Amino acid sequence: RRPMAGHDAELFRRFEGVLARREACHSESSLGSSLLGDWDPHDDRRREGAPGPDAHATGCLPCGNCLVTVPQDKWYALELFGQYRRMLEPGLHWAGCDVLGCCVSFRSVTSRVEQNTVKVHTKTKDNVFIEVHVAVQQSVIPERTVAALYKLTSVHEQIESYVADVVRSAVPHLMLDEAFERKDDIGESVEKKLAWEMSVYGYQIHKALVIELRPNAEVVQSMNEINKQKRLRDAAVMAAEAEKVRVVKAAEAAADAAQLQGEGIARQRGAIVDGLRDSISGSGGERISPDKISELLLITQYFETLRDVAANSKAQTVFLPHGAGAVADVAS
Repeated sequence: RRPMAGHDAELFRRFEGVLARREACHSESSLGSSLLGDWDPHDDRRREGAPGPDAHATGCLPCGNCLVTVPQDKWYALELFGQYRRMLEPGLHWAGCDVLGCCVSFRSVTSRVEQNTVKVHTKTKDNVFIEVHVAVQQSVIPERTVAALYKLTSVHEQIESYVADVVRSAVPHLMLDEAFERKDDIGESVEKKLAWEMSVYGYQIHKALVIELRPNAEVVQSMNEINKQKRLRDAAVMAAEAEKVRVVKAAEAAADAAQLQGEGIARQRGAIVDGLRDSISGSGGERISPDKISELLLITQYFETLRDVAANSKAQTVFLPHGAGAVADVAS
């Protein structure tokens, strides 16, 4: 190799660097391999580098990027000597003359809706530390694919920063129970913030969902214990109310039974008095005084009481004084 001038040597070193990078990208296949062979132009592992909107892609031919096949779920940015030229939609495209990828290169971005799950540690108004899980669904705006490719280094980190900012400014104003009740409000706040900020970078936010609020394990255990004790207290109150109803209903039943029994005794005595009056008066039409009727009624009740006492073997009733003449004393 003959010596070169300073400018030519610098260009040659740059060209050698480009060749070295190109050979590293095509380390899986050699230049002498068949154009068809077992090479799959739709193999994402061959076509793309690291995942994300800044992933590099290669053309259909191992010897250059003259032709490129863009899959249905992606857009390719065509770069000529590192400078952006145009956006390629799904299909087969002629990119231009290229030698070993030195002239033409590609960057790819997906058109699918992606989901990022962001975990944010914060505390509530009642000083309970919780972990908030937020699922953000975003996609690239078709008209702003260039911004999505070239403006952000890491979309996931950018979204995570905005989500953490909104969550840590909203949750500390809520009690723990309120945070669980207002998950939708937190999700809407995150969605509005992201939709406004990420549209500048070419991303559309479809939905931001608070999928989980996870307090500390000890806090969860204490909350379950509080709920358990509350339910036990409610159960005790309900049992006492049921016992009260049973007692009240039993007393009402006893009162009704006593009332009915008294009415039955009154009708019985009335019938006895009427029977005695009719039996004594007979057909002569003689009327008996009320005193005589009362005396007859007392005598009748006296003998019924003796009968009931004699019928019960365990009776301990003692009549003082006891004798037939005592009835007359009671009547008088």
